[in-house]
Amino acid sequence: MITALIVILPAVFLLQASPHAAGPPAPEPEPPHVVFIAGDEEYRSEESLPLLASILAQDHGVRTTVLYSLDAEGHIDPNALDNIPGTDVLATADMLVLFTRFRALPNEQLAPILEFAKTGRPVVGFRTATHAFRYPEDDLEHAPLNDAWPRQLFGQRWITHHGHFDDGKLPLTRVEPAKNSTHPILRGVTPFDAYSWLYHVEGGGDSLSGEPTPLASGTTLKSYHAARHDRFPASNPVAWIYENDPTSGRPSRVFFTTLGHPYDFRSKSCRRLILQGLLWALGQEATIPAAGITIRPTDDWRPPNSGIGNFRPKQSPKLDARPPQSGHSTLE
Repeated sequence: MITALIVILPAVFLLQASPHAAGPPAPEPEPPHVVFIAGDEEYRSEESLPLLASILAQDHGVRTTVLYSLDAEGHIDPNALDNIPGTDVLATADMLVLFTRFRALPNEQLAPILEFAKTGRPVVGFRTATHAFRYPEDDLEHAPLNDAWPRQLFGQRWITHHGHFDDGKLPLTRVEPAKNSTHPILRGVTPFDAYSWLYHVEGGGDSLSGEPTPLASGTTLKSYHAARHDRFPASNPVAWIYENDPTSGRPSRVFFTTLGHPYDFRSKSCRRLILQGLLWALGQEATIPAAGITIRPTDDWRPPNSGIGNFRPKQSPKLDARPPQSGHSTLE
């Protein structure tokens, strides 16, 4: 009997004292939450941003929310310039992606966007975010958002572009990644043709604010300004980043691109550039392989062409996407 006690007691002691005793598994950390705001009348951000959000969720383990300009019935309407409900979700979001054009939001929808940009959390901007808002010039409270705010946040305001000849029929800009750059956003990115007509942001007396890192440049294939390339050069940056001091009151990381035509995303190289820009801004550049991330086909994605009024009517918003429980997709 004493022998039995000698055998049993050490076993009980070990079970109680072992730091590796079996227990319930630790809960998985919450995925990062990225909020996309789609609100432009011209470039079908209501189509492209949900596409990018779904790819981030399915392939990269990111929780996403897409907000839209809505009409009074709750349908997606890019022409509703003063209504993007749900921006209060930004209070706990990890990153903001902005693709709006000439919005005049009420203060309760505007304030969360402005506050987010002050918190140091990363921000990504597309094309018309250089003119994300338009308020009357005599509105002293909001008029600085028209030009000064996007220039400070993204590097430039709206100036001009080289023109939308035969929109959607032929590419209008040749895009080249920065030569000799080893930046993770450019891994696997090769030259491609874009349907976005080239925006002027630099040259001829204009420059990007601060100290941006250029990632890609575009050369116009047709230009309204052909006789004035000394003032509006035929080549201009189309993608750049900022890394800001955490105490600056600006986002820690900013990725901006003047691309955004709905047909641009037909290019796998363009989608790689954009998605890797999103991952970098989110602080996930370590997940970008040396040859770039896998880019799945989007052959079934057929957005309407750009142009004011070309959006699909009576569409209901699809707001949230979460990563699959079983892991990330690796489909090619």
